[in-house]
Amino acid sequence: MAVPRGDREPGSYYVGVDVGTGSVRAALVDQRGTLVAFADQPVNQWEPQFNHHEQSSEDIWAACCVVTKKVVQGINLNRIRGLGFDATCSLVVLDKEFRPLPVNHEGDPHRNIIMWLDHRAISQVHRINETKHSVLQYVGGVMSVEMQAPKLLWLKENLRETCWDKAGHFFDLPDFLSWKATGVPARSLCSLVCKWTYSAEKGWDDSFWKVIGLEDLIANNYNKIGNKVLPPGASLGSGLTPEAAKDLGLPAGIAVAASLIDAHAGGLGVIGADVRGHGLACEGQPVTSRLAVICGTSSCHMGISKNPIFVPGVWGPYFSAMVPGFWLNEGGQSVTGKLIDHMVQGHAVFPELQAKATARCQSVYAYLNSHLDLIKKTQPVGFLTVDLHVWPDFHGNRSPLADLTLKGMFGTRLIIEAMETAGHSISTLFLCGGLSKNPLFVQMHADITGMPVVLSQEVESVLVGAAILGACASGDFASVQEAMARMSKVGKVVFPRCEDKR
Repeated sequence: MAVPRGDREPGSYYVGVDVGTGSVRAALVDQRGTLVAFADQPVNQWEPQFNHHEQSSEDIWAACCVVTKKVVQGINLNRIRGLGFDATCSLVVLDKEFRPLPVNHEGDPHRNIIMWLDHRAISQVHRINETKHSVLQYVGGVMSVEMQAPKLLWLKENLRETCWDKAGHFFDLPDFLSWKATGVPARSLCSLVCKWTYSAEKGWDDSFWKVIGLEDLIANNYNKIGNKVLPPGASLGSGLTPEAAKDLGLPAGIAVAASLIDAHAGGLGVIGADVRGHGLACEGQPVTSRLAVICGTSSCHMGISKNPIFVPGVWGPYFSAMVPGFWLNEGGQSVTGKLIDHMVQGHAVFPELQAKATARCQSVYAYLNSHLDLIKKTQPVGFLTVDLHVWPDFHGNRSPLADLTLKGMFGTRLIIEAMETAGHSISTLFLCGGLSKNPLFVQMHADITGMPVVLSQEVESVLVGAAILGACASGDFASVQEAMARMSKVGKVVFPRCEDKR
C-alpha cells in the first residue's frame, strides 16, 4: 500500500527503489531526506529443492512499476529529479536478446534469478577456494557460496545446454534494474567489486576466471559480465527511457543512478548522519569510527577506512564500493531475521503465542518483547540467558569464520572484535533495516557490544540510501558525501545499559 507522509513543500524529490528478499519497496524522498510517500509490493520466490532459491526478473520489474506509480500519485512529476535502485546481490541470467533464461532443472525461463541466499554451489565454491588465487584476499581469504563466481560455475556445469550456452548477459540484480530503466548495460562498481572479484584499480583478472574454469567469460572484453563500470550514484546514459518511464509512471529523461547492493544502500543512508549534540564518542571523529549494521533477513556490517584493511573472514577491502574514496569491509550473518522467524514459528507453543498476540492486537514479536519485560525484573534481558549459549549460524557462518558448514555467540560482537583486531577503530553502531524496528533487538546490540546504537530519523534508511543515489545522479549534490550529510538524520540513540564486558 502507499502511505503519504509529511508536508509537500516546493522543492525537488527523488525516488528510491529497494528490492529486498521478499518485497519491492519504493519511497519518494525530499532534499532533506524525509520520506514523503512509501509503498511496497511482495514478490514471488521459488525453492524447487533444498538450497535452491529462485526469483523472476519480470516479476520484480513489474513490482517496481507498481510501487513507483503509487509513491508519485498526486505529485507534480516535474519536481522529480532522480531515481536510484538498490537490490539484493542475486544473479540475473538473460540471453543475447535480453530475454530470461532458466536457472533451474525444470527449464522454466520465468525463474531466471539465482537468489543471494541460494547455496546450491557448495562444491563449486570449495574448488574455487582450493585455488587460493590472489583475488580471494579481497573476500577475507575465502569466497562465499553467496557470491557470483560459484553460481556461474554451477550453471556451466549443470545447465550447459538450457542456460549457459544461450546466455548473453549475467547481471547482479541492482545492475539489471538500472539497465532496465536506461537501456545502458553498465555495471556498478559496488556489485562487481563486492560479488564478482572485479578490482577498482586493476579491473578483471583473466587468470582467476581461467583457473576456475570460466575462461569463456573473458571473451569480448567480459561483455557478458560487464566491461563498463561506474561508481554508485553516477548518472547513466540519457536517463530514464520513454518505455521505462511509462512503466514506472515517472518522467522520461530524469537521471538514473548507477546502483548499490541493498545493504550498501542502507549503509549510505545512515553512516553519514550529523551526530552533534547526542553525546556520542564518534562526534568530531572521522566517519571511519562508525559501523553501519543493516539487519533484515540477513545482517551486514559495513565499516570504512581511508586505507585498505584486510580482515580474515570479512569481505573486502573494496575501494569506493559504498562511500567514494573509502575502502569498505563487509562482515555479515547469513540469516538473522529469517532465523528469528524460524526459531519462533517452529516452537511447539507458537499457535498459542499467535492466539495471545492476536487477542492483544499485537504482533508476535511485540507480545514476546512485552512478556520479556515482565519476567526480566531489574536486570537487562540479556542476563536471562547468561547460562545459555546458542550458535545461531543455521545457514553457515559468513563472517568472521567464513565457514558455510556451520549450523546453528552473538555474531555482531565477534565481527567487531575481528575488525578491530585487524586495524579498524569503531566506537558507534548505526542500525537500520527491519530488525532495527524491534527495541529489544536494538538494546541487546548496545548491551552486548558495549557501544551506543544510532537509529535514523527515517526508519527506511535503505530507501533513503537509494534516493541519495538518485540525488547524486541528478547533479543536485556535488558528491555522495554531501548528499549523505544532508539527507541522513539521527532519530534516536540507544546507549548500553550494562558495563562493557569486552
